Amino acid sequence: MDGPVLPGMPSTELQRNGGSSLSKAGSSIKHGGTTALSKQSSSGFANQSDASHYGQSLASVLNNPHLGKSGIYSHDSTWGTWLFPVPNDLNAEAVPPTLPSGTLTEISKSDFKVYLDLISEPYSRFADVREHANREQSNEGNAVAAADLEAEGRGTQGEGLVACLREIPSLYFDEDFALEKGSTFQAACPFSSLPQNMLLQEKLSHYLDLVEVHLVKEISARSDSFFKALDQLEDLNSRIVGSCDQIHELQATVNVLSENLIEPARRVQSLEMRRHNLLALIEKLKFVEYVNQAIAAMRLLVAAADTAGSLDVIDDLRLLLEGDELVGLHCFRHLGDQLTAAMESVNSVLAADFVRAAVHDSADLESSAIMAKFNTKGKGFVVHVGDDEENGLRDQLLPIVVGLLRTSKLPAVLRVYRETLNTDIKAAIRTVVAELLPVLFTRAPDGDLPSADRQADMEVGGVSLAYKLRGLSAESFVQLLSAVFATVQARLLRAAEVRLVIEQIIGGLQGSFAAAAVAAAFASGAAAAAAAEAAQESQSGSSSSSSLTRANSMSISQQFRVDVLRENTEAVCATCDAAHGRWAKLLGVRALIHPKLRLQEFVGIYEITQEFISATEKVGGRLGYSIRGTLQSQSKSFVDYQHTLRMSKLAAVLEQETWVAVDAPDEFQAIVDSLTSSESNGIISPSEEASHSSAADLLDRFSEDTTDPAIQAGSSTTEGGENPTPNNINTAVSTPNPLPSETLLSDAVATKGKKVREKASVKTLCVQGITYHCVNCGLILLKMIAEYMDISNALPSLATEVVHRVAEILKLYNSRSCQLVLGAGAMQVSGLKSITTKHLALASQSISFFYCLIPDIRRRLAAHIPEARKALLLTEIDRVGQDYKVHRDEIHSKLVAIMKERLLVHLKTLPQVAETWNRPDDGDNQPSQYARTLTKEVGLLHKVLSPLLLDSDLRSIFMRIVLLFHSQLTTAFSKLDITTPQANRRLFRDVHLILSCIHGLPSNNMDATGAQKPGQLDEFLSQRFGGKPPP
Repeated sequence: MDGPVLPGMPSTELQRNGGSSLSKAGSSIKHGGTTALSKQSSSGFANQSDASHYGQSLASVLNNPHLGKSGIYSHDSTWGTWLFPVPNDLNAEAVPPTLPSGTLTEISKSDFKVYLDLISEPYSRFADVREHANREQSNEGNAVAAADLEAEGRGTQGEGLVACLREIPSLYFDEDFALEKGSTFQAACPFSSLPQNMLLQEKLSHYLDLVEVHLVKEISARSDSFFKALDQLEDLNSRIVGSCDQIHELQATVNVLSENLIEPARRVQSLEMRRHNLLALIEKLKFVEYVNQAIAAMRLLVAAADTAGSLDVIDDLRLLLEGDELVGLHCFRHLGDQLTAAMESVNSVLAADFVRAAVHDSADLESSAIMAKFNTKGKGFVVHVGDDEENGLRDQLLPIVVGLLRTSKLPAVLRVYRETLNTDIKAAIRTVVAELLPVLFTRAPDGDLPSADRQADMEVGGVSLAYKLRGLSAESFVQLLSAVFATVQARLLRAAEVRLVIEQIIGGLQGSFAAAAVAAAFASGAAAAAAAEAAQESQSGSSSSSSLTRANSMSISQQFRVDVLRENTEAVCATCDAAHGRWAKLLGVRALIHPKLRLQEFVGIYEITQEFISATEKVGGRLGYSIRGTLQSQSKSFVDYQHTLRMSKLAAVLEQETWVAVDAPDEFQAIVDSLTSSESNGIISPSEEASHSSAADLLDRFSEDTTDPAIQAGSSTTEGGENPTPNNINTAVSTPNPLPSETLLSDAVATKGKKVREKASVKTLCVQGITYHCVNCGLILLKMIAEYMDISNALPSLATEVVHRVAEILKLYNSRSCQLVLGAGAMQVSGLKSITTKHLALASQSISFFYCLIPDIRRRLAAHIPEARKALLLTEIDRVGQDYKVHRDEIHSKLVAIMKERLLVHLKTLPQVAETWNRPDDGDNQPSQYARTLTKEVGLLHKVLSPLLLDSDLRSIFMRIVLLFHSQLTTAFSKLDITTPQANRRLFRDVHLILSCIHGLPSNNMDATGAQKPGQLDEFLSQRFGGKPPP
């Protein structure tokens, strides 16, 4: 089928029905198909039942016309017989009934638009596939036809042989075919009978004729090409004969020309070559004479140390040696070795001249020069470099450096110069120390007169250099360092000038008269370096092409420049490192002495070391990590030692503290003012340093009293081996054997009875307008904190260490004071008989004082701390401040607990006192002894605390006491069984006395008029008596 297959109808069914079926199917589409399509039209029939009666489904008819409407083979299947007749069917010729006109609607192409749109795309793909298949089939047919034609052409020749092989038996074509063999003869000529033999002869004759016929055919097929080739061979033979004749003629002509022309010309040429050789020999002899003269001149110039002339001659001879002029001259076979030896001599001369010109003159290291400068300037030397000397150095070094550039030995000479400079600077330091140390060691600490003992040691000669260095005072050691500094500085400045001059020369000295000479020398040195590298590569067995060598020449020139600059810089840096090492060694000898120095003495050593480091790093251009590490280590050791010393002193002072108020000298107030001031970061200015002598004497006095070894060790641990911190204040409060509150108040009463009082006017410390009473250990701690601030300002690099030490010493003071006062430890170590409320009040004042100063201390310490670590370090100070606050609150709670214990003691006797109230009135209108004693103790507590504590602390403490009295007394009085009038009157007098005492106490529970707000006891009195005394 060429057209598309209709949906629902298989192709096999159409093939089986043949063309008649297709013709009948076409008429069905004209009649019944329109009926089926009309059912899907939008117009439809007026009567659907009539249309369904006549209409048939085209798909059903085409799929299987023998099925009925119900889909089975039954009696109603006759409707399709008019389309596909069945044999023996009576209705086969029946004509389908006609339809009335107008029943079916007109069908147009637009009615099939939906169907066409639906199958258009699949049909187009089908058409493409069919066309592609047809095209492939046609291509295959063409290929087969071409192959047949080619095979037919090939079969034209050799076809006869194939026919022979096909018609004649293969036996006759075997390679070993021989009738002499019996088996072969029997197979080829089987003799059975005469007729058969006759027939065999005829067959063999036929085979022979067949072969001859086919041979003739093959010969005739190949005859044209054979005769053509034969013609070509005859033509080639005739041409070869003609060529041989021409060759004979040419040979005769050449012989004639050779005899008449070439032989005379050859003789002329031979004579000319001989003349040329003779002239070349004369020139070579002159050249040999010139080389001999140059070698003699080179030896004279090298002997005379004329490096520039020697290098010129050596360069000329080296160029000749590298060229072709000396090739084959056996007399100059050792010229290369002679040039190498001369070059080494020139290099040694140049190296010696360079080192001699570059290294600082050692005239200043003579004993007389050192002592003369030291006696005139006791605090060190001052180095001055003149402009004339600087200019003269350039003029002196320029020819030497140019010569070393030409020989490419400048980097090696700079390495030698570096070693020489290191040796020189070490020797210079050693010489200065050896010359000055005996003078400084024999001087007394406070003057220039020799010490008798030290002079005796010097005469004996048994004192080592290290012992002398350790025996120097801080001032003398600073003087020694100053002398070393000046000596090192002079040599480093000289080395820096040399480095600058070399850099200028390497830079080309643009605009100078020597610019061209420097450029030529640099190019020559780079070429020499390249040649040396190439020779080294050739010796090592590596081969490289000349093009690669030319490509690397530029990189070698750059590398040579880099090597010179690197060695030039490294010489100065190595010298600085050597100076740092020697300086660090001097500091290391006194490593055990420096931590024990005073701050001003250590700062002097620290500052001159820092100045030395800065000066040398400025010259060298890189950091001196070794000497910085040594200085940092000794600074940390100084801080650690000072901190350990102060910790032990503070622990000893705390154990000797009697917790009594002392006068605060003006020097300590100056420290407080400096701490709280926001104008400067310093704690003690130079003008104020002298005013703190009394504070230092106070600290020294307490340190001299600590003769106990355990105290000197700085032990601040408790009996349990723990160092209590503010976080375990409650544990310290519950230390065994705490004193009862009765003892605390009784001691205060006894003190009053003995008239032992403090001075009427005690100097206090004022912090931001608030005054604080001081104890000895508090003043000592304040002085120590000021010294820590001085250390932080003098040694900013150790500010973080100082933060830890300040926090640690504040923790020690807080925890140890907690043990001694709240834990009653002062009774064992300080000899106190008891811990009174006054002791508690002074301890609270001391803790409150430092709690108020901690923010200012924190601000001062933060001045030298890096921002990255500031938050972490200062948090530790904040935690210490919080511990101080907790400690202060614990002391206040202890004071309230003391009063609570006294109240509970009195409340235990209240029932017995109340029983006496029921007795007849004896005319005594005074309150009972119970009320008078209770109010007396409260008043005594207020009298003791009021001059010592702050108003805010007093109000906080007594507010808690007042609330305690209100709640406890109200409960106790409410439980009393009072029935008689005299008992009511006595109760009223006691309550009234207690209320009058309570109302006179300071408290935070005040109304607008400044009076205390009524409490539970006031309400009890009002409810019980109506505010009026009972009759």
